[in-house]
Amino acid sequence: MRRSLVLIALVLGLACASPGSSRDALLRIVSDCLDTSASRYCGRCTSPQAGTCDLEYPCTRTTEVWAQTEEYVAIRDLKMCGCPDGFVHGLAMPRYPVAGPDDPRRPEGLWRFGWDVARTRIREERDIALLINPAPLRTQDQLHIHLVRLLPGARARLDALGPVAIERLEDVWPVAAQHAAGRGVTSYGVIVVQSLDRGWLVAADPGVTEIAFTAGRCRS
Repeated sequence: MRRSLVLIALVLGLACASPGSSRDALLRIVSDCLDTSASRYCGRCTSPQAGTCDLEYPCTRTTEVWAQTEEYVAIRDLKMCGCPDGFVHGLAMPRYPVAGPDDPRRPEGLWRFGWDVARTRIREERDIALLINPAPLRTQDQLHIHLVRLLPGARARLDALGPVAIERLEDVWPVAAQHAAGRGVTSYGVIVVQSLDRGWLVAADPGVTEIAFTAGRCRS
């Protein structure tokens, strides 16, 4: 019973901070809000980039692009709205529909892209965490990696999961799947942090969530 109540609380907490009330909000941003020169941009995009449309939109109704390539984009998560300077929470996504980590179209290069963007926002690389929530806690049907800071003490909890060391971020997907299979879990979150040798550590576990391991919200 206690485990069920904790899971419900996590779902509600994540849902309240999700970028929009529908499960396709991120996909709509990727499809309609990145090209500000597109025809009828302000009519099609429900969360326009600041300063591109006549109306004054609140922070929670705007898209802030941090970086983009032909394949990927990184944006500010809405959880940053109203937060003090120094709080960082971004999202790295493919610029085409990918339902989630189980989608065969998932791109291996997204992890490298996300890490490079996170480095521009979080000075100390040892503090960076790239994270995907477990399926029951996902509120969006577009694959996205959270770009966040580790919580104090999170590395000890991560070590307890027996993370796998990797040298290439392009190897995260298969290593995460192997790590989960070796621990007998089928539904899991994925976390990536820097290791002591400046490679990376990967862990996959149902308890890997932005709330449990990272500073996913500010204390405003």
